[in-house]
Amino acid sequence: MFSQYLTTLIKVLLLVGLLCFLAVDKMLAQSTTPTVIRGTLKDAQTQELLIGVSVYFPDTQIGTVTDVEGKYLLKANQVFTQVRFSYVGYKTITRSINPGQTQELNLTLENDSQQLTEVLIKGKRRYRNKNNPAVDLIREVIAHKAANQLQQYNFAEYEQYEKLRFSLTNTPEKLKKNFLLRKFPYLTADLDTTTLKGKALLPFYLQEVFSHHYYRQNPAKSKKIITAEKKVDFGEYIDSKGMQAYFNHLYQDIDIYKNNIPVVTNQFLSPIADAAPTFYRFYVTDTVATQSGKLIQLTFEPRNQTDFLFAGNLYITQDGNYAVQKAQLSLSKSVNINWVRDLHINLDFAPDAAGKYHLSKSEMRADLGLTPNGNFGMYGSRLVVYKNYVFDQPQPFNLYDGLPVVNSTELISQPDDNFLLANRPDTLTTSEAATYTNIETLKNSSSFKRTADWATLLIAGYKKAGPKLELGPVATFYSFNPVEGFRLRFGGRTTPNFSKKINFDAYAAYGFKDEKWKYYLGATYSLTDKTIYEFPVRSVRVSYQQDTKIPGQELQLIQESNVFLSFKRGINDKYLYNKTFNLEYLHEFENHFSYRLGLKRWQQAPAGSLAFERITTSENQTDLLSHLTTAEVSAELRWAPNEKFFQGKIYRTSFIGRYPVFTLRGIAGVKGLFDGEYNYQSVTLNIFKRFSLSQLGYTDVVTEAGYLFGQVPYPLLTIHRANQTYSYQFQSYNLMNFLEFASDQYASLMLDHCFNGFIFNKIPVIKKTKFREYATLKVLYGGLRTENNPAQNNQLLQFPADARGMTTTYSLENKPYVEGSVGIGNIFKFFRVDLVKRFSYLDHPDTSELGVRGQFKFDF
Repeated sequence: MFSQYLTTLIKVLLLVGLLCFLAVDKMLAQSTTPTVIRGTLKDAQTQELLIGVSVYFPDTQIGTVTDVEGKYLLKANQVFTQVRFSYVGYKTITRSINPGQTQELNLTLENDSQQLTEVLIKGKRRYRNKNNPAVDLIREVIAHKAANQLQQYNFAEYEQYEKLRFSLTNTPEKLKKNFLLRKFPYLTADLDTTTLKGKALLPFYLQEVFSHHYYRQNPAKSKKIITAEKKVDFGEYIDSKGMQAYFNHLYQDIDIYKNNIPVVTNQFLSPIADAAPTFYRFYVTDTVATQSGKLIQLTFEPRNQTDFLFAGNLYITQDGNYAVQKAQLSLSKSVNINWVRDLHINLDFAPDAAGKYHLSKSEMRADLGLTPNGNFGMYGSRLVVYKNYVFDQPQPFNLYDGLPVVNSTELISQPDDNFLLANRPDTLTTSEAATYTNIETLKNSSSFKRTADWATLLIAGYKKAGPKLELGPVATFYSFNPVEGFRLRFGGRTTPNFSKKINFDAYAAYGFKDEKWKYYLGATYSLTDKTIYEFPVRSVRVSYQQDTKIPGQELQLIQESNVFLSFKRGINDKYLYNKTFNLEYLHEFENHFSYRLGLKRWQQAPAGSLAFERITTSENQTDLLSHLTTAEVSAELRWAPNEKFFQGKIYRTSFIGRYPVFTLRGIAGVKGLFDGEYNYQSVTLNIFKRFSLSQLGYTDVVTEAGYLFGQVPYPLLTIHRANQTYSYQFQSYNLMNFLEFASDQYASLMLDHCFNGFIFNKIPVIKKTKFREYATLKVLYGGLRTENNPAQNNQLLQFPADARGMTTTYSLENKPYVEGSVGIGNIFKFFRVDLVKRFSYLDHPDTSELGVRGQFKFDF
């Protein structure tokens, strides 16, 4: 019996042992079969790829991060049933997995609702910088800035992908029912209704640029080589290059390590600028654990909510480098900035093999409101992805020669879908993908061409009269002045459809008071395979003009016979009848250096109360000259480094950058050439520069100096730029009378400072207006040598006099002409009014000591 029980027990133990062995064998088999998890991670709201997301098995050190394409691959030979996804600013999620299998998890991460864009922290104690750990930390970040920038390396290079998108915004119903868009239903077929809550986005501009960047420390030089580019093209009605330049001007590169960050034409102080502790409040709000280590979350806010400052969060490494691993920047709604309803900037930095953090992704999103109710507007976003950093590998020195931005010799323009799908770091949304084809279809439709034609008339003043001719500018069709009385003018020009190589323009005008015809004929021939409106221009121009002119009136970006300038203050009856022949050669270079060579025959005859009077005898008897004739050869050199501009129908509008603009002119009058009566030479240098003063605004500075060699009558002297209209003109003297001052040598300084609301923003109630303060100072020194001063040389034409016989034109003697102004800008977001005061030469007849001037000035 016992032996039978023993045998049975042994069989049971053997069976249990066999089962245990099989279980262990199965577990061992499982542990040696690797678990593989792969996939792609995106933002749940924007569908943008997420770079640098930590993917790991909970409670272990086994993990990885997503690459520049948002992809990850995680492997393990152990048994795990869960995987976790963690990213700063997003909700951490955990997913169950099957061990020992290869699985694909493509997920979207939600923004952490606990992340605040505007923080208000109250406490019993007053905020102080002293003994504040947050301030101590930010000062460490500031102290380590140089060690965390590309400039620390002798050489650096990386690849960059940039996507710039602009869309019209409104409610879906209003976009689809818009009377203009109803004609083009395909535009509203794929509206984006996910990006902005309650709004639909209709993309109208999309640009993608692939480039390779190089940096050299000594001597400092950077180079951007564009390898491929695709963007929408609106055809002849809109300057696509100018639109690209303007949008790039609005959405510039964001470098948080610089003291100032450009945001839609304004300069905002960086939260890690040298002076940041003076203008920001900082708080340590959290410690965040990531796969690469712990980060300190630093929340910051402006001390004054209306200043040009950010609010948001910084995530700082604790490895001793004090590097920024992530930055979230936004604007307070109280900031004195126009049109912007909402703006967010997100920066991601990824570590390299040495543990140094470099920018891997930059995104800027701005919601711009264009109507008072806030429904209709524009939404712009710029995504930049950086990858494949290489450091301290020198390139040939000649790589950095030439322009800082160039196209590759093998540039792929308008690449096809195969190239884009293979090289984009992310995919386009449905509405984005339709943008290229939609705009291409739109620009070829006759309905769009008619609409754009009328829009061009309203904006630029030109109206098509057939495919080859434009009529305009309409603002000059009617005007009036004391000499001509009621004046009618009619003109036009040919379009590139007539010829890309040659352009004709002409007008005819008639004054009903002087009963004289005036006219202009001009022709310009392009010496390149492009039109004369496409940069860089190389052209020859010939013209003949017979018309009136006010001595000393020099206008910028506006026609002299514009009807709005017909209204003038004071006495304005000294005119010239000019007959001018011009031959001109213009050569522009890609680096924005240009030169202009000219030949001019100029005949001036007095008009109105002006007379060319000369003393002929010792008894001071005079005779009158009917006209003066001169022949001039001229040269002008202009250099505007890195200039960006928008090409209009008549003028280029430059976007003011951080580089100066130099213009040097030389003129030589040649006696005997084309009946020229005088020998003389003159040289003029003009320099323009904008200085950004961060929170104190910016200052536009113009310095100019000129010198004339030789003896000439006063119409050939420098007649200083005066302004008797009611418009404010920066490079003219707004309380100086026409033909009031003449010089053969002079130097001038003009300062125009905008405080950007720095003062008004501190005043209750007024700060709600978002007005901006302006202050201007203009100083002009000059003089006349004895040989050119009619008071000391009877051989010269006498300065003009009024009906009482009092001289109305003067030299500047031994004191300068000075005027200044204070102004309020941003009235209705586009108007500026200045109170101008004249400080010197107040004893001159018909002078105004005070005046009010206005100017249309569109600013963000």
